[in-house]
Amino acid sequence: MAHDTHVLDTSPSTDWTVPQDWSHYTAEEHATWDTLFARQSKLLPGRASNAYLRGLDVLKLSKPGIPDFEELSERLMKLTGWQVVAVPGLVPDDVFFDHMANRRFVAGNFIRRPDQLDYLQEPDVFHDVFGHVPMLADPVFADYLEAYGRGGQRALGLEALKYLGRLYWYTVEFGLIAEPEGLRIYGSGIVSSFAESRFALDDPSPNRIVFDLPRVMRTEYRIDDFQQNYFVIPSFDELLRLTVETDFAPLYQELKALPDIAVAEVLPEDELVTRGTQAYALSKT
Repeated sequence: MAHDTHVLDTSPSTDWTVPQDWSHYTAEEHATWDTLFARQSKLLPGRASNAYLRGLDVLKLSKPGIPDFEELSERLMKLTGWQVVAVPGLVPDDVFFDHMANRRFVAGNFIRRPDQLDYLQEPDVFHDVFGHVPMLADPVFADYLEAYGRGGQRALGLEALKYLGRLYWYTVEFGLIAEPEGLRIYGSGIVSSFAESRFALDDPSPNRIVFDLPRVMRTEYRIDDFQQNYFVIPSFDELLRLTVETDFAPLYQELKALPDIAVAEVLPEDELVTRGTQAYALSKT
C-alpha cells in the first residue's frame, strides 16, 4: 500500500498517536474515500439510525476526500467534547481505554486500496471515521463511549476484557436499535460495510435478539464474516443507563462461572425480534 510508508515514518508516542499528515494522502487515496463515502451515503437513509444520519453531517468538511482530523475534531469538540487522534493501526488495550475515557477517539490514518473496497481485516480511516465519528456527535452515545472507556480501565485489573470486548462488539461495532420506523443500524462495522448494511436488516439468516447485558457479554463473535446474532437496543439512553448503573465487578464473576454462548445460538429465554433461518451460516459449513 503506497500510504504505508508515511503512516510508519513517525514512531508512535507513548499514547500511540502520530500526526495524521493529511497533506501526504494521494489523489487515489482521496478518491477511494470519496467512492466509499458516496456509496454508503446513498445506501444508509432508511437503514441507519436517526442519530447516525444526523451525525453524518459532521463529516462534510471544507476539504475534499479523507477528513482532516484537526478540522473534524474542532467540529466534534463543539458538539460533544470529543476529538479524533491518528494512530498507525491497532493500539494496546490500556492505551485504547485511556483515550476513550478522555474523549479521544483513535483512528487509523491509512486507507484501504481500491481493490479492497468491500473488506479489510484491520480497521482503516474509512471504518474508523465514517463508521464511528457520526455517532460521536450524538450526546448520549458520546457519553456511553466515555463510560465504556472508564469501564475498560477497570476491567483491565479484573481480567475481564473478554466480556467487555463483546459488549463493544455487539453495540459499538455491530449494534441495532429499535426506532419507531423499524430496526436501524448504528454499529460502525455495519454502517461502513456495503454488504453488511443490507445483510443485518434484510437477510433472513441472522437472529435479531433484544439486548440483554449479561447475555451479550457471554456471546462469542466472529471477525471474518457477517454476524449471525445481532442485538437490538431500545434506545441509546437505555444503553447508557445500563452501562452507568451496572456494577460490573460482581457481574464479571458471575460470567466467569458460566459457559460462553456460541456465535449463532438462541437461548430459550432470549426475546427475539426475528429468529434467523441460519441459511447463511449453514452455507459456510
